[in-house]
Amino acid sequence: MAKKKTTRKQSFTETLGFNILQNDIFNFIFGLLLFIFSVWLVVAFVSYFSTADLDQSLVKEMRAGDIANVNRAFQNICGPMGALLSDFFVAQCFGFSAFLIPVFLCIVGLKMIKAYKANLLKCFLCFSIVMLWFSIFFAKFITPFLGDEVYNPGGGHGEYCCQVLENVIGLPGLIAMLVVVAILFLTYLSAETITVVRKILNPVSMITNRVGFYVTNNADDKTTVLPANDNKVADVEPDPKTFEDPATQTVEFPDNGTPVVSLSSTSEKTDEEDVEKLQQTVEAVKQNPDFVVTGGGKEDDAKGETVAQENPLDTPINPKEPWVNYKYPTLSLLKKYDDDDEPYIDMKEQTANKNRIVEVLNSFGVQIKTISATVGPTITLYEITPAEGVKISRIRNLEDDIALSLKAIGVRIIAPIPGKGTIGIEVPNAKANIVSMESILNSEKFQKSTYELPIALGKTITNEVFMVDLAKIPHLLVAGATGQGKSVGLNAIITSLLYKKHPNELKLVLIDPKKVEFSIYASIANHFMAKVPDDDEEPIITDVTKVVRTLNSLCKLMDTRYDMLKLAGARNIKEYNKKFLSHRLRLTDGHEYMPYIVVVIDEFGDLIMQVGKEVELPIARIAQLARAVGIHMVIATQRPTTSIITGNIKANFPGRMAFKVSAMIDSRTILDRPGANQLIGRGDMLFLNGNEPVRVQCAFVDTPEVERINEYIAAQPGPIEPMELPEPATDDAVDVSGGGIDTRSLDPLFEEAAHAIVITQQGSTSMIQRRFSIGYNRAGRLMDQLEKAGIVGAAQGSKPREVMLQDENSLENLLMALRK
Repeated sequence: MAKKKTTRKQSFTETLGFNILQNDIFNFIFGLLLFIFSVWLVVAFVSYFSTADLDQSLVKEMRAGDIANVNRAFQNICGPMGALLSDFFVAQCFGFSAFLIPVFLCIVGLKMIKAYKANLLKCFLCFSIVMLWFSIFFAKFITPFLGDEVYNPGGGHGEYCCQVLENVIGLPGLIAMLVVVAILFLTYLSAETITVVRKILNPVSMITNRVGFYVTNNADDKTTVLPANDNKVADVEPDPKTFEDPATQTVEFPDNGTPVVSLSSTSEKTDEEDVEKLQQTVEAVKQNPDFVVTGGGKEDDAKGETVAQENPLDTPINPKEPWVNYKYPTLSLLKKYDDDDEPYIDMKEQTANKNRIVEVLNSFGVQIKTISATVGPTITLYEITPAEGVKISRIRNLEDDIALSLKAIGVRIIAPIPGKGTIGIEVPNAKANIVSMESILNSEKFQKSTYELPIALGKTITNEVFMVDLAKIPHLLVAGATGQGKSVGLNAIITSLLYKKHPNELKLVLIDPKKVEFSIYASIANHFMAKVPDDDEEPIITDVTKVVRTLNSLCKLMDTRYDMLKLAGARNIKEYNKKFLSHRLRLTDGHEYMPYIVVVIDEFGDLIMQVGKEVELPIARIAQLARAVGIHMVIATQRPTTSIITGNIKANFPGRMAFKVSAMIDSRTILDRPGANQLIGRGDMLFLNGNEPVRVQCAFVDTPEVERINEYIAAQPGPIEPMELPEPATDDAVDVSGGGIDTRSLDPLFEEAAHAIVITQQGSTSMIQRRFSIGYNRAGRLMDQLEKAGIVGAAQGSKPREVMLQDENSLENLLMALRK
């Protein structure tokens, strides 16, 4: 589509003698000047109507020096140039309709500065026709009402054309010509004009044809009508030559489905030639079923700059505290493409594909009743209704023959389409459209979604935004060959979450064995990342040897969260957070607001190769149990083999995103069915979550867009460090041998926390958490270290710990001993 548009623009600009599309700066400057000139010209035209008689003598008899207007003899507000141009265009050329000239120049200028989109060639032709038509109309029918003026309302052009045409064809001919030209022009603008004219000329037959009824004869020779959707024949418009008299010529539809032309008892005037023509018409109907082409409508755009809904607070605790001034990313950070509008429909391409499909099916003896096409961003779905007695397996087996006839790759047959009773044939478009992330997020569907973890993936064949709730899936497996769109799909998932969630509501654990895919998100580590506390470890995990440690830490966090849910009497994280925000949980019991945690692994196959099955066990455990506590996983691989995607992984990852693969066996590994091997690549994917896969064109989000989003988030108020995950049970930082403590692993806040506890004589984890504004996990580790040092006693359930030191002198002696 884009190529066709470019060719049309170049051909139009070449007729002007130069290329206006090569330099953006030149386009902007020239377009701005053209816009200013068009406004100036309008002012000159308006002034001309009141100053034409005063400037007439000067314009007709221009003398040397008048052009400089030294004596200010010209009365036109735009000076002598305005008077001369106004006299030429209004008086000598087109009259009142000359105002269309500056309007067209204004449109050209706005298009050059990219403030307005328009088809310049179409605008030029339309404005020219309208200007010439009104010039003649005003010259003939408006002049008598204006009296004596120095100008004709139709201009010199209109006056001359009226005289010539009226001398040749007379006044009735002139009026008829104006009416015909107007009708033809309106027909060019809208095909509905044809329907209006037909209704005016023959309203009765037009009503019959419009609703698609047919005339047939009964045994009693009475005329009746049947709806066009009768299963005996496809919709067709009657031939006026053969349907001159419905009472004498009819078509009969017997039970066997074969139309037969017959004559009633009053058909004495009908000859055999007319009957043969009518029979040929009905036979053509059988071989050429109805064809309707539709394109999915454009989704309603979002109302504001951001897509996150600011719902009124209805709980005592604000979950966004203390970062209540955090601003969600704006839509202006994303790039908008020309293809974001409704998909371009090439009727020549659609008609040619339809004819080839019908031809192939007919050549193999498969008759169809109807066929329709739904045009999507990259794929067109042709829905066919087979005739009675046609087996679905016959059509399914013709997949390769249809692909050969269409000369297309990736032809896919859906037999049947669930819930429709039709058979679908998916054919790639000759010109694919880009589905931008901006068009997905800037939609009312995404804006008003109430999903806990909304991820917008792209657009379906019907051009509808496709989005799912990761919290309900609850884990997602992404697979496909190299370069088919997996990384872009992962970026689309992360971008969707960043646009909808607050840093207090979402934390990401990014595992990137390739070390380059997720490095772009390092700038938002403090806002949205979670990691195991380790000074040498980056927030984005690139060392495969530390992946198992991180996954074990998530398992420990999962167990801790389940303990909190049990203590709170909640079944899932949503109920738990609701109770916490409603002040129904005691902070002294260790309760805190739980953010959702999304674990994204870019190349799972590489982890299996380097770490082995050791990484599969914690992943399987998290996938089996972590849904209720808000931990969800997205893993991607470019090697969809049974050794990588094992049965244990597939059983716990019900959501599947399958991009193009090279072999059918890989498609069966991902989706348990073929189909992914018939995709066309470049973001074309199948999404499976339950019954049947849905074909989606993945949204495209480029690296500069992600960089702008991350820079915007990093500039917002938020946490000063990533969320800390608990230490895994296999890697304890405390050395308990001999009852001592490893001073090298002490928390930086150890001494301050010890002083605070001794001074207040309150040994509780929640007190440390509030006093130093740290997370519960870190506060718990501090309390464990204080216990090892002998500053506080052992835990006593929900009661505060006993403080073992009574004064600060004893504490200072203990700290000095630890420093040594």
